Amino acid sequence: MSGLECSEIYFNNIHDNLFRLEAEYYKKIYLGIEKKLANYNELGMYVNSINCGPFGSSLLDDKYEINGVLVVRPFNLKQLTIENENLVYISEETLHDNNLKKYGRNTVLFSRVGDIKIGVSNRDNITISPNIIAVSLKNEFLAKYVAVFFYTKYGFLQIKRQLKISAQPTISTNVIEKLKIPFFDKLVDRMISKLDIAENLMQQANKAYLKAEQLLVKELNIKIENNDNINIKSFNNSFGNSGRLDAEYYLPKYEEIENKIKSYFNGYEQLGNILCYISTGEYAEEYLSKEEHLKFYIRGTNMTWGQVDIDNDYFVNPSNFTKFVETNDIITSRVGNIGSFAEITSEVSGAVYSDNIICFRLPSNYYASVYTLLFNSKFMHELIDRLARGSVQQRLNQETLKELIVPKLTKECQDMMKYYIDQVKILRKKSFFLLEVAKKSVEIAIEQNEDIALNYLQEQSDNILNNN
Repeated sequence: MSGLECSEIYFNNIHDNLFRLEAEYYKKIYLGIEKKLANYNELGMYVNSINCGPFGSSLLDDKYEINGVLVVRPFNLKQLTIENENLVYISEETLHDNNLKKYGRNTVLFSRVGDIKIGVSNRDNITISPNIIAVSLKNEFLAKYVAVFFYTKYGFLQIKRQLKISAQPTISTNVIEKLKIPFFDKLVDRMISKLDIAENLMQQANKAYLKAEQLLVKELNIKIENNDNINIKSFNNSFGNSGRLDAEYYLPKYEEIENKIKSYFNGYEQLGNILCYISTGEYAEEYLSKEEHLKFYIRGTNMTWGQVDIDNDYFVNPSNFTKFVETNDIITSRVGNIGSFAEITSEVSGAVYSDNIICFRLPSNYYASVYTLLFNSKFMHELIDRLARGSVQQRLNQETLKELIVPKLTKECQDMMKYYIDQVKILRKKSFFLLEVAKKSVEIAIEQNEDIALNYLQEQSDNILNNN
């Protein structure tokens, strides 16, 4: 870098009050994007308000409820929206007592700590956790476009460049409002119509998934009551059998679920007795951007709706690893967010899996997609939560997972459930591809021109929607 270039950088940073001295900040790719976006406005020009979630731990687990005001947390942001999994709520009273802000639809949400996640609120009644930043736009119609832009390389790398490393990478409200963003009038209108279609496809996928769940619940005749009544047991019928002294382990709701599974007319098995194999993954010291010779590295945060979502920033060199997933394997997170399971499909077969993931395989007459849905059901979550051990952080190990009991679902039942699960996969894939096309079209508009981007968007969208 020449002395003149260094002087220009130094002057610009003083002007913008950035004062960034680390070499990473001045990588060629970041400087190139800065130059490419130099003539566009900052996001703050289009914003009504920008707020960070509550400081500290004012939102604690003991305040969460089963309905009320949704509390959006970083891992709820997937596919540019708020997913329907792992949701928690607080009451209006708790919201008021903690002076929390309420947000509605078309609020753009950024994760503030760790992985970069962006989404748009699809609900009327939400608040945000401490690790979320909420951006309310002057024109709500632009919310989806803004979210898509910050998933393009021009938006994503702007954020990545500004991350400040402490214990975890973090980003502030001041940084977000200074991010540059281009708007292309014709492209924005056309893209948002495609994003509306993508959202509709996800809603159809939700309905198909619900039908599969309903078939499962009907087959097993299970109904979960929100009942935490005390269960009194003798020593021989409690610790003498299970080795567990914690009272939570013996709540009646767990027995009721187990008894329903054990009374299933086609029988049941303990998971450990039917496993073809089970293994824990491997630790990765560094992550790389996607390249042809690399393999995707699956983490617990990549599991959604029983499927694995590929993140292009988390690839590793396969020569450093020995454990790889195969089609029809099932994986689950063993730390933190216990109870999330995903089926390994051909798209992710051969990927490496994290040391925080357990991978296992069932016999071929236990359909992987169907049993993944079973493991992700609310009643199985209860049993898995019961088995998870740990004080500060829940943990699930291979031996405790093997204790789980599972019904031997009939082939007829599995075939019906698989039909709906396959529909979910098709609909989700189309929705995902539409989002990818939208993202690429923005990049084309920046690099070439808006007309070429419009042609690409229309052509690729038609191909996706017409392909069954």
